Amino acid sequence: MNRIWNSIVGKLWATILLLVSFVLFIVTVLLLEFLSNFHAKQAEDSLWREASTIAKIVVDHDSESSMQMIIHDILDDEKSAMIVSPSGELKYSFHSGLNTEPIEKKILEDRTLYSLDEEVKEPVLKEMILPSNSETNVMEQYFVLGFPFEDGQDQVGSVIIYQNMDAVHRTTQRTTHIVLLSALIAFVLTTFFAFFLSTRITSPLRGLRQAAGELAKGNFDTRIPVFQNDEIGQLATAFNQMGRQLKYHVELINQEKEQLSSILTSMTDAVITFNRDATILLRNPQAERMLQNWYAKNDKMDDTIPPEVVHMLDHVVTFAEEVEDELELGGRFYMISLSPLYSGDSIRGAVVVFRDMTEQHKLDKLRSDFIANVSHELRTPISMLQGYSEAILDDVIANEEERNEMIQIIHDESMRMGRLVTDLLDLARMESGNMRLYEEDVPMIPFLGRVLHKFSQIARDAHVELTFQYPEEDDIILHVDADRLEQVFTNLIDNAVRHTPEGGNVDLGIAKKTDAVEITVSDTGIGIPEEDLPFIFERFYKADKARTRKKGGTGLGLAIAKNIIDSHGGAISARRGDEKGTVFTCRLPLKRM
Repeated sequence: MNRIWNSIVGKLWATILLLVSFVLFIVTVLLLEFLSNFHAKQAEDSLWREASTIAKIVVDHDSESSMQMIIHDILDDEKSAMIVSPSGELKYSFHSGLNTEPIEKKILEDRTLYSLDEEVKEPVLKEMILPSNSETNVMEQYFVLGFPFEDGQDQVGSVIIYQNMDAVHRTTQRTTHIVLLSALIAFVLTTFFAFFLSTRITSPLRGLRQAAGELAKGNFDTRIPVFQNDEIGQLATAFNQMGRQLKYHVELINQEKEQLSSILTSMTDAVITFNRDATILLRNPQAERMLQNWYAKNDKMDDTIPPEVVHMLDHVVTFAEEVEDELELGGRFYMISLSPLYSGDSIRGAVVVFRDMTEQHKLDKLRSDFIANVSHELRTPISMLQGYSEAILDDVIANEEERNEMIQIIHDESMRMGRLVTDLLDLARMESGNMRLYEEDVPMIPFLGRVLHKFSQIARDAHVELTFQYPEEDDIILHVDADRLEQVFTNLIDNAVRHTPEGGNVDLGIAKKTDAVEITVSDTGIGIPEEDLPFIFERFYKADKARTRKKGGTGLGLAIAKNIIDSHGGAISARRGDEKGTVFTCRLPLKRM
């Protein structure tokens, strides 16, 4: 239905139909008003004529029987009459239909119809609501005429004649039916005429519309046959030419778009094209990931961009200058290059290229930190080696015992340097991904018991108590590299024993969870400061460098332990104990994915 109303056929049909309907409506209203007044006037005139005739009959006839017979013949089925004295006495009644008494009683209650004074002796015509003479319990409209008459000087009475308006209404209804039938015929003829016009005018236009729809779908080979040389034919020819031109230009645009899309997708840099009002027009996948990361980090909506970029964009659009700067977004560092985009002589926006420099920053920091840390760690043992060796060469040693002590110090520091180099090589292999795991099924409770037993003598010498808590009913087996895990827990237990004062306790525990096994190493030492906990797994990081060096550490043990646990698909973390000390937790999956 909507297709008809939205088409030229529907609009032409609706226009003609509305025009005809409007004319018919005006004519019908005027005609019904005229006929209603005409029939009402006819009914009044008829009442006057018949009332006058009945009055003459009543005056002229002496015989009541012949008078009543004549009056019955004069009155039709739709009219009734009464002969009433001035006092309201009913002399004769000529009623047809139902409700005789209620109707007469109602009429006689209106004394203006028959109670005449000496001066006013004019007929009275009224419209009254009286009971129906054809149905019970129904009130209808009547014309009631009170017509006074007299014989010479002696007043005789009044003729009251009344008629139901239903006859007038029936006549009006018949007229309405005729008008509606005429309107229906006009409606059918109008529809036929409108659709006849559509075959001559709108059929070619519908063809054009269908062809335009095919063009909109991308079918540029659509052609319209031209059968005539009038305006519609010329329009079809122009449409065919437009289709050929569109096909040519769209192919060029698609080629350029594919080239641009391929270039943007293959770029490692993030590229975003902005409008003058800082709305995003185009972005490649790298830019999408960068913005999503920034949204998540800063709790922003998807339609916002970093304010720093907005300021730089305003500068580019305002001054038509290229801008380059380094910026931090979402915890990552980017080298940003902004260039204006022109539309003719005006600037319509800007293109922004984000080059991720985060890894470069990390490498630079890692290189500088590595050099600083290695230099720091090697400086002390090299200084000691140099100092004690010079003392021996200069022969400043007082006795053989002092000489042996210096040689022992030189040996210990050289061994410490060897351990440092070995740890550095191990950590480099792990971080480069070249570490190979020799995994096998390992019963963890006996395995951890053996590792803990190695420190029993060291713990007794340090007056530290070692405890091992494990579920006796469970046989926990993990598919792991036993040698590497032994390196992890040897380092953790060694650290715990070395940093726990006399009388303290080091506890090793294992518990089986839903999908993983948790192994904890806790001590009762002074513990690691809360502010140092996030950094303890970084290489060379030491909460107390002097203390750690004194106890023989290199600052790489925890970094190595973290890499080993990560390579097994697990996680390692540290926290302060409930009362004192530190708790290290290693979580290893039961089934490696």
